[in-house]
Amino acid sequence: MVLEDIVIPESMECHPSRMLIVGFVYSTIGMFLGYFVFGKDASISGIFLTTIPLVVIIYRTMRFEECKDLEIKKEYPLLKEHMRALMLFIYLFVGMVFSYSLWFTLLPEQMVATVCGSQMETIESIRNVVAPATTGQITALDPRFELILQNNLRVLAFCILFSFLYGSGAIFILVWNASVVGVAMGDIARTALRSVGSYTHINAIQVYFQTLPISLSYLIHGIPEILAYFTAALGGGIISIAVARHHYSTDNFKHIVIDSLDLIILSIVILVAAAFIEVYVTPVLVM
Repeated sequence: MVLEDIVIPESMECHPSRMLIVGFVYSTIGMFLGYFVFGKDASISGIFLTTIPLVVIIYRTMRFEECKDLEIKKEYPLLKEHMRALMLFIYLFVGMVFSYSLWFTLLPEQMVATVCGSQMETIESIRNVVAPATTGQITALDPRFELILQNNLRVLAFCILFSFLYGSGAIFILVWNASVVGVAMGDIARTALRSVGSYTHINAIQVYFQTLPISLSYLIHGIPEILAYFTAALGGGIISIAVARHHYSTDNFKHIVIDSLDLIILSIVILVAAAFIEVYVTPVLVM
């Protein structure tokens, strides 16, 4: 009960940047517990152990946002209020990304293969399907754009479905995405550090920081993409909580549904923009 009760969403919305620490610490604890308790299944069990305390935190946040629907009747101020919760989620995501990136870079090879095995397989499969861009020019609709957008829309649909059926169930998908992005960033740094294995520690530190801009380029499309997922999950979660609390029999339910639909439509718009950035901007920066 310690990890899930330590964070109070109502107060964290006033200081969302503190969720960076929460995301980093919770994912680190989940990762190492998964390794020492479950051994070869650490990559997936670590995700579950990170998710368990976050389910409570996300549920309380969504319940808090649903209460805002009952108090605020105008759409624009309501969306502005929801942005507080979305910023909280984004900082949580970035904290988890940095956790996986750091430990993937620093841990021994054998331990990394166990802790991040599933994530590495996912990244490799993505690289095989989506080849890197050869130019940064937009001459026609890149077929990779349609492929990435279809995949992202499928993930978005699962986020909505999971959050509606389980309240905060979408958090598992979001933690998984954070781990994949973190491992992809850590892989860049780890590959660069291998080339300076015989150098001094100072040279290794210099190379590590030189790779940071390339690693951080993943966040250029990763942050709007995860913002879209969180926005959709928030929309589905608000309806889920309204139904669970029997608000469907009240006059406010129509307003709650409209607000949720606004969030889902907004998430689709953001996701299209994120796919565009991933196809036409990120590859140019990584090359």
